[in-house]
Amino acid sequence: MDEVEVVVAHSERATLRVGDVFLKVDVDQARIDTEVAAMALAPVPTPEILWRKPPVLAIAAVPGRALGRLGEPSTASPAAWAAAGAALRKLHDAPLPPRSGRAGQDLDELTAELDGECALLVADGVLPAGLVTRNRQVAEAALRPWPSAFTHGDLQIAHVFVDGDEITGIIDWSEAGRGDALYDLATLTLGHEEHLGDVIAGYGADVDLDVIRAWWSLRSLLGVRWLIEHGFDPSAPGCEVDVLRSRM
Repeated sequence: MDEVEVVVAHSERATLRVGDVFLKVDVDQARIDTEVAAMALAPVPTPEILWRKPPVLAIAAVPGRALGRLGEPSTASPAAWAAAGAALRKLHDAPLPPRSGRAGQDLDELTAELDGECALLVADGVLPAGLVTRNRQVAEAALRPWPSAFTHGDLQIAHVFVDGDEITGIIDWSEAGRGDALYDLATLTLGHEEHLGDVIAGYGADVDLDVIRAWWSLRSLLGVRWLIEHGFDPSAPGCEVDVLRSRM
């Protein structure tokens, strides 16, 4: 009998793997609703939904392996990174989904959230004030109106699967919706700046690199305390704190 592998688990959700089946348990059924709807609309490879019985969603494993992991060197080829960029462009060019996603957060709310988080990071001694201040300055470039695109909303490299140089599946669509295309590009390349050129080559469009760097800072600033509170280590080599330090 296959063993049960805990892929990720915290107080909000958990993902288990049993053989070739992933079981996603989420207390917020709206996230599962979003994920199911987004996978049905996305013009890129997505996992097959096997069944759903709230609060559990069962999906089939996609073939291949993850493009990489945050904090670890990626062994994927430049062509595989370019293929990820091409798939992302196809998604961003698709008809808009009905709802806003994580990448489409209200600009005023996002700015207020960022400023509040920066204040807490300094007040609680989580990060040095100079590091926070510098990255808040960098993040400002992302705080502008953007044209809406169909975005994944949480396109970490661990959510993109490849077989050789081909994309075999993109997983975890619970944050999908209308939003800023550059947020997806930034999330995909967070901690892997050396592959940004490959991704953009596959994406096939001019993009504002300053905005992508701004999203790196913004996403990292917003993520540090949440990661610590949920048992993750953002200060591990190559992870969010290193991303923030690289902007100094």
